Amino acid sequence: MAARRVIVLAPDQVQPLDAIGPTEVFHTASLVRGRTPAYTVEIVAPGGGIVTTRSGLRLLADPLPAPGSGTPLDTLLVAGGEGTRAAARDDDLLAWVRATAAPARRTTSVCTGSFVLAAAGLLDGRRATTHWMWCDLLQKSFPDVTVESDPIYVRDGDVWTSAGVTAGMDLALALVEDDLGPEVALEVARRLVVFVKRPGGQAQFSAGLAAQAARRDPLRELQAWVVDHLDEDLSVPALARRAHLSERQFTRAFKAETGMTPASYVEALRVERARLLLHDGATVDEAARATGFTSAEVLRRAFHRRIGVAPSAYRERFRRAA
Repeated sequence: MAARRVIVLAPDQVQPLDAIGPTEVFHTASLVRGRTPAYTVEIVAPGGGIVTTRSGLRLLADPLPAPGSGTPLDTLLVAGGEGTRAAARDDDLLAWVRATAAPARRTTSVCTGSFVLAAAGLLDGRRATTHWMWCDLLQKSFPDVTVESDPIYVRDGDVWTSAGVTAGMDLALALVEDDLGPEVALEVARRLVVFVKRPGGQAQFSAGLAAQAARRDPLRELQAWVVDHLDEDLSVPALARRAHLSERQFTRAFKAETGMTPASYVEALRVERARLLLHDGATVDEAARATGFTSAEVLRRAFHRRIGVAPSAYRERFRRAA
């Protein structure tokens, strides 16, 4: 079978891993196949030449190929990064994306590359995701898109979008599995030392960071104190007493200043700490006791709700990896 042609659009100020990570996955899949290359990858940018990445690395990109020219296109991938802000406002580039995506078998994006696809109208009426930090903005900017904030990647028909940075490799592995089967995808993951399917969604990375810092000193100090006392009584009455407020005043002020209820904030921090403990080999019972959950079952429910996987399964993934 002929190699599948992949075009990676890398705007100026691209996040380098958004482009390089998937490229390495496709290249490794070709090595695994051995006989004939499974993929050919072209990194392109308007005008071609040197593309400066967000971290200062420089990529050498080809000019944008004329839509429909050359070998039939299998996959268009739009990488993310700071440059997608300008790319999403560039009418000529958006026209190229639309024209190039039309004959492609599938269209994909990594991280904020989804903003370019959305601006081109390719996500209208579809489900999509992006980096957890930008999900709300994507939804607000493009109300015709159904943004899902937790998945590592989302497939809606022939359009695939992924969360941020390293999630582009998860996306590429899913594409390889779709093309070449699970055995090839597993071997690629083994060679790159990554999960072929990582446990949980991107909520595991955003849960402890979702709350804003409170403006008032007493609440901000309370937020810092809670982090070091997760195994103690952190009920609303206990926290309100520590903040020298009535329960009603405390609940209202905390929600107004952090964007989260006290209970949700505490649970998010406890789950995040439990996740780290499980990663380091603690049992579910040990993690529950260390983080203030009243039982392992309460931890299981909270963990599954926020991370999307059972804590025992999460722990087992890391035990096997170790």
